[in-house]
Amino acid sequence: MILPDTSCWIDWVRNPDLLAQTSSLFGEFVTCGPVLQEVLQGLHGGPYPRVRESLLAIPLIADPTPLDMFLRAAEIYREGRRRGYTIRSAIDCLIAAIAIEHGATVWHKDRYFSIIARYTPLRVRSEYLN
Repeated sequence: MILPDTSCWIDWVRNPDLLAQTSSLFGEFVTCGPVLQEVLQGLHGGPYPRVRESLLAIPLIADPTPLDMFLRAAEIYREGRRRGYTIRSAIDCLIAAIAIEHGATVWHKDRYFSIIARYTPLRVRSEYLN
């Protein structure tokens, strides 16, 4: 199970050839509310309807997101601070908590997930296929 982060979706919307390289993994993709929100709120104009429809076709985990996920996200943030890491995005902490709970690997291009993986059981992937 792979949970592509917003950072990947942005790259894929901008460069569909990168997305085509991942087509063999589509069956493993899942998403969650925070990723949907970040991707869709950042889109302008033409691609919005197509991207929205495509994202909504991907299996959704943590829907609705239970209160416990928000509490776990807060603990991820607090533990990072305790260890000297400042995670700038509360949403990234929430995405990490959801991924950990569901055993998903977060595919990202955002350094904060790699930092979170240093002190939590979060599994990450940061490279594209070539």
